[in-house]
Amino acid sequence: MTSQKPGLHPRNRHRSRYDMQALCLSCPPLQDFIVQTPAGEPSVNFADPQAVKMLNKALLAHYYGVTHWDIPEGFLCPPVPGRADYVHHLADLLAEDNAGVIPKQATILDIGTGANLIYPLIGAHEYGWRFTGTEIDASAFSSAQAIINANAGLSRTIRLRRQKDAADIFNGIIHKNEQYDATLCNPPFHDSAAAARAGSERKRRNLGQAEDGALNFGGQQQELWCEGGEVAFILKMIDQSKAFGRQVKWFTTLVSRGDNLPPLYRALTEAGAVKVVKKEMAQGQKQSRFIAWSFMDDNKRKKQA
Repeated sequence: MTSQKPGLHPRNRHRSRYDMQALCLSCPPLQDFIVQTPAGEPSVNFADPQAVKMLNKALLAHYYGVTHWDIPEGFLCPPVPGRADYVHHLADLLAEDNAGVIPKQATILDIGTGANLIYPLIGAHEYGWRFTGTEIDASAFSSAQAIINANAGLSRTIRLRRQKDAADIFNGIIHKNEQYDATLCNPPFHDSAAAARAGSERKRRNLGQAEDGALNFGGQQQELWCEGGEVAFILKMIDQSKAFGRQVKWFTTLVSRGDNLPPLYRALTEAGAVKVVKKEMAQGQKQSRFIAWSFMDDNKRKKQA
């Protein structure tokens, strides 16, 4: 077994196996969740949501200086290494417009920041960027705000805005004279509650769990599914991004399945995007990617860098 995780970005802090001893020092309650692997190494039971949540807490404390982090029962508990990868690849994309240097002053809009606030926490720590997180769900918004309030200094780099209209993504969020270097988004993946449940069952089976339905891997409706699934959500985002093409350099979003790309590329051409980029990411066996599009040409983006 290699000690490096294949495919993660070179700057990703999670490329090596977890050092459970160091993580327990940063977050002592993790100690209660440590189990031995068949090879006799310390790990956690990834089928136990509480253990996964505690591991996240430890990773955020150890690597990102987040001393207080919690999410309400039933909300999505994100895998930190994969989320960090998106942030690092986004940094590379922004560097391309800035003579190869990652900008220190970037302003990023996180669409659907969630109760966990994961992207702003990683991006603010790694690059000192300023984040605006948007959220439509009241409990998720309160949870994200509680994380900001509980950690000294975060309110200087992260602010939240409540999206009041489920039909809108950018409207009501991007104010008249604001500029953003990029938006990022982890869109709802499934197209129905039933598909989301089937996904959870599959995850349980893969982890060797019984199908008792009692285990909740977390995820509220708006985090896991929407009418038409990921493609419908991103198509709406592409359509609505046109109105903000002068205020945002790069619109970006995760696309979980490669076969979802063709209709998105067609929509981007129809929307008049002048540049479209795909960044491939991998975490072990799991393939992922994000797409980025801009309504500004290279010169215009570089001028604003």
